[in-house]
Formats: sequence, C-alpha cells, structure tokens
Amino acid sequence: MLKTNAISRRAMLRGVGVALALPLLDAMTPAARAQPAAVPRRMFAICNNLGLLPDEFFPAKAGPGYTPSNYLKILQDFRQDFTVFSGVSHPNVDGGHPSDISFLTAAPHPASSSFRNTISLDQYIAEHIGNQTRFPSLTLAVNTGGRSLSWTGNGVAIPPEQSAAGIFRQMFIQGNPKEVEARIAELETGRSILDAVADQVRGLERGVGVRDRARLDQYFTSVRELENRLQESKGWERKPKPVVKEPEPQDPASPAQYMAKVANMYSLVRLAFETDSTRAVTLMLDSVSTPAVEIKGVTISDGYHNLSHHGKSESKLAQLRVIDSWHMRLLADLFKGLKGVQENGETLLDRSIVFYGSNLGDANAHSTTNMPVLLAGGGFRHVGHLSFDRNQNYPLPNLFVSMLQRMGIETGRFASSTGTMSGLEAAKA
Repeated sequence: MLKTNAISRRAMLRGVGVALALPLLDAMTPAARAQPAAVPRRMFAICNNLGLLPDEFFPAKAGPGYTPSNYLKILQDFRQDFTVFSGVSHPNVDGGHPSDISFLTAAPHPASSSFRNTISLDQYIAEHIGNQTRFPSLTLAVNTGGRSLSWTGNGVAIPPEQSAAGIFRQMFIQGNPKEVEARIAELETGRSILDAVADQVRGLERGVGVRDRARLDQYFTSVRELENRLQESKGWERKPKPVVKEPEPQDPASPAQYMAKVANMYSLVRLAFETDSTRAVTLMLDSVSTPAVEIKGVTISDGYHNLSHHGKSESKLAQLRVIDSWHMRLLADLFKGLKGVQENGETLLDRSIVFYGSNLGDANAHSTTNMPVLLAGGGFRHVGHLSFDRNQNYPLPNLFVSMLQRMGIETGRFASSTGTMSGLEAAKA
C-alpha cells in the first residue's frame, strides 16, 4: 500500500490536544532513493551605490543579438551566462543616495523622515533556507561604516562585515576543543541575557499605551529571531569547518585600495558557495565613502563621489570609465571563478544567482530610475538584453520573485512586485 500511495510530507499524528509531525519517510518520496540529492542554489547580490555611466553600460539594441556596450565587452566571454536589463527600477523608491538601503527591499521613499525599511531579499531567503548552512546569510561591505543591504523582517539594519580575513577565519579556521566550548558558552550566555531582558521588559506592557505595546511586540519578535539564530549557531559549532587550499586573504589597509577589497570579497563569496557555507550573500560597495581609488598605472585625481558628479566634464568621465571598467573586470573574474568549479555536473555559476546593479541609474543626476542591472548564472535561460520602457519603468521587484522561485522558495510576491520577471525563464530544473 505504501508503495502505491505516497504519504503526504505534511502528514501528522493527531491525538487529543497534540499534533506530532512525521519524519521524512520513504513512503513520502517513493522514487527518491533512485535520485541524487538536490543540489542547492545560492544568491549573491551586489550594489555599487554610485552606479555606472549609463551610455557605457546599456546596449543600444535589445534581444540576444545585441551589440555589447563598452562595459559589456569586458564580460564578453560570459555573454551566454548573463542577462542585462534596462528600463527597470523600484516603484516609489526615490531620494538619491539614501535609496541604496532599499536596493534589496524596494521599500518606498527611503529619504522620508517617516521611512521604515522592510525585509531584504537575502533575509527572506535566510528565513526559509538559512538553517541548512553554517551561516544563514553573509552581510558584507566595502568602505562603509554600518551601512549594508541587509534588513530584518522588522526593518532593522544588519551591520556588515568588512574584513575578508575575519570572515575567512569564521568560515574555515577550526578552533581547538577549548575554543569551541568557549564559543558555545558565549552563545548560551547570549540566550540567557536575552531571556532576562525579555522578562524585564515584558512587565512594562501592562503600564504602557497602544503604540508602546506595538514597539515592545516588535522588540520581542526581534529577540525571538535572534534567539533562534543563536541556537542554530550553537548547533554548528561542534561540526568541523570545511578545509580550503587557499590562504587567508590580507585586508588592504587603505580605503583607496577599493578594487583590492572588492576582489577579496568576490573570492571569499566563491569559497563560501563552493563549501556550501551559506546560500545568501549581500555586498554593499560604498563608493560614496571611497576616496580617490588607487589603480595601478592610472592616476585618479579625485574622490569617487566627486567624480560621479561629473557635470559632463571629460576629465572626470575618463576617470569614471577607468573605475567602472575595473568593476566589470572584477565581475568577469568572479564569473570565471564560479564557472571553474563543478558541482554535480554543473558549474557553480549555474547554481549561483549573481545579481549586480545599483540603486542609482545616473549618479550625476541622483536618478533612481533606469537602474543598471545584470543577472548572471542561476540556471536561467539568459536572453541577452531585456529592454523595458525607460520612461515608464518595469518593476524590478518582479525579478526578485523570479530569483526566489529559482531558489526553491514558493512565493508569488515580494515588496511591490506584480508577478515574475517578464521575458526571463528557467533553463532547467
């Protein structure tokens, strides 16, 4: 009977007042024993918050036969591995530079005094599949203080990690038994502190108004989320960390060594995906806070931000073209690294969604429309250049829905989406 009628994976044993979920049984997946284990998919989202020169990035023609722009020529070896989008933006996300905090949330009006952010794409992914890896997500940044792309379900910013060396040690350097037990004790202490704080604050609820009770409820939700993450972290502490052949990266000392920092982060993410240490990574490239970029053989005479306000000065535009071209070269190196790793008959690039873009379509004008966006890998059927109306932009959150579905997360909406991304389809299961 079990061989012919599969039991639902949601089946439960029900008694008086209790319901006990069943473990995964062979009868729930009768054909599973003859199939290999599912290979995971991953997502890496990158935001350069000063964008790219539009005329150098966007192709003139749409479709698979587009003539590559000057910047896309640098990625020509991977032409079949990515799709470039034009005429897309987040509806009602405005405000110029502050819009970078809405890059992965699409929360409207980020410059407003009443703005409150919403959950970011990576944290949505982490909530659904983050418990399957040692790190539910990684929030990274270059040259930024506490600014990141990652936001919790309650709209709280997640501080980024800016040391590639530090993240490398967390992922791959195994402590001795004493250090491991000390780390577990720290996690237990963290839980006890949270419990104590929660008990004290809970007593305030009876004596406060409705708005304060709502704030307390938000706080307790955050506490519970953190408790769960601490508990999950404790479970991974005694599991051996993966071993990699590559040495620990060296963190450049100067923010002017911007490109070296970006290269380090890209290499780190490749290792994180290769070892399945996490499946959701964000990287904020804070170009606004970057001084004159050091590039070998080239003189960059002004800070990155000042160059972005070029006012069509040919001197500034020439320097920006050099910087933007280096971004494309590093992106090409990332694609090459991911494509050079095999995973169950596919490349790591096939299994990894790389989402690259900017919150600004034109930094010189502080425009948040016509965002430069490129999507690589992920098992999509890439179609060259998907062009939409540059006056009435297509909603970029639709791409987020397609990405989530490709990650195996069943949802039809994210933020201000209206569906999945028109013109973009999956290439294979």
